[in-house]
Amino acid sequence: MAALLETRGLVAHYGDAQALFGIDFALDAGEVVAIIGANGAGKSTFLKAVTGLVKVAPDSVRYEDRPIGGVPPGRIVRLGVAMVPEGRRLFPSLSVEENLKMGAAAGRSGPWTLQRLYAMFPILEKKRAQPATSLSGGQQQMVAIGRALMSNPAVLLCDELSLGLAPIVIKEIYDAMPAITAEGMSVVVVEQDVGVAQRVSRRVYCFQEGRVSLHGASEELTRERISAAYFGL
Repeated sequence: MAALLETRGLVAHYGDAQALFGIDFALDAGEVVAIIGANGAGKSTFLKAVTGLVKVAPDSVRYEDRPIGGVPPGRIVRLGVAMVPEGRRLFPSLSVEENLKMGAAAGRSGPWTLQRLYAMFPILEKKRAQPATSLSGGQQQMVAIGRALMSNPAVLLCDELSLGLAPIVIKEIYDAMPAITAEGMSVVVVEQDVGVAQRVSRRVYCFQEGRVSLHGASEELTRERISAAYFGL
């Protein structure tokens, strides 16, 4: 049985510079998978390749056993793959609620509504009329997650959710993961904090210089193996 989302020998370039070298990756329905690696390892490029932001060969990315490599980003969202981008990328001229509603533009039906998001992140309801970029970093991250969920995806890609946030805020955001995955949503978490990555996922991929340097069950990978793969030792 084919994976819900997979890449086969995925290669990606920025101009003449090659960023990914033959990435094989698989995500099953209802699964949480983490991708770890140092800065420049290719993690964000991988997500951009999957979501159509970087041009790749059609058959190198497959979703529901169909080739989607190079498909425009808006089409990929409508198919059911949404991303929470690194740096949040909120619309500064829009309020919290308007940013959240932008996610619904994909027109997919599903369980995620404003009411459900506000139940998960009550602070967003209190601040729904404020400009989204006036919120704290953690609250902005909640808006970015909520905007992606409003597209009711089958696959949620999360790029560096914890970047620049205080530990207590990181915990609050990841505490929401069981509610996000409760109805079978699949999630890919790109995370530099190895401990967090192992805790929230079933499997871990480690990237090193654009290649998969390690892959295995989260609970079985030792710190020694991860360190060796992470730093290319």
